[in-house]
Amino acid sequence: MLEIKSLKVEVEEKEILKGVDMEVNSGEVVALMGPNGSGKSSLSNALMGNPDYTITDGEIIFEGKKINDLTPDERANIGIFMAFQYPVAIPGVKVRDVLIASLRAQMKEVKAIDIKRKVEEIAKELRMSDDLLSRGLNEGFSGGEKKKMEILQMKIMQPKLAILDETDSGLDLDALNIVAEEIQTQVKNTGMSVILITHYQRMLTLVNVDKVVVLKKGLVVDKGGKELISELEKTGYKKYE
Repeated sequence: MLEIKSLKVEVEEKEILKGVDMEVNSGEVVALMGPNGSGKSSLSNALMGNPDYTITDGEIIFEGKKINDLTPDERANIGIFMAFQYPVAIPGVKVRDVLIASLRAQMKEVKAIDIKRKVEEIAKELRMSDDLLSRGLNEGFSGGEKKKMEILQMKIMQPKLAILDETDSGLDLDALNIVAEEIQTQVKNTGMSVILITHYQRMLTLVNVDKVVVLKKGLVVDKGGKELISELEKTGYKKYE
């Protein structure tokens, strides 16, 4: 589904990614790990088309097509979704309005009342207060509530590829269990692929990870199966120095 070839990315003329190679297959959950500053969030932003991240070399291939030049909305329309590490608030714009606009941009016929009901249903599953749905998107939300709202949007948009950038940060144990279950269910029911960025082994024990990719200083320094998670928990990233 996704193939990243020798990807180099600059931010403010500083090279952050220095030739990343990585693949994600359909229905696969890939844990993207590495120390702070290794380039994980930069890779996510480059995949989503953030204009602050300039691709200087390499290719991003999604479903057989090069998407280097696609804008973020064009990437969203072909099925790529990103849950942000630090979701922003949009005062005055309710989540259902965002979702209706997004779905219609994908040429899907949706009714506002149906989206309203679906939002309420999923919010209940995520144990989110009804009060949050009447506010502007993420307006006055706690960190954990913002992360749940990202998962709510993911479930309604049903992307082909979800990039989840530290979705588990700011969550208590109960919320973490709920979010992990929703991710796992979405993968099982829709065949969605996931790039899961996290520092916490707890999330990686709750979600069925197919493979692990380790980034350090803008390069892929290791790849492996789930066993690599336990190894990293014991040794950290020192062996890659």
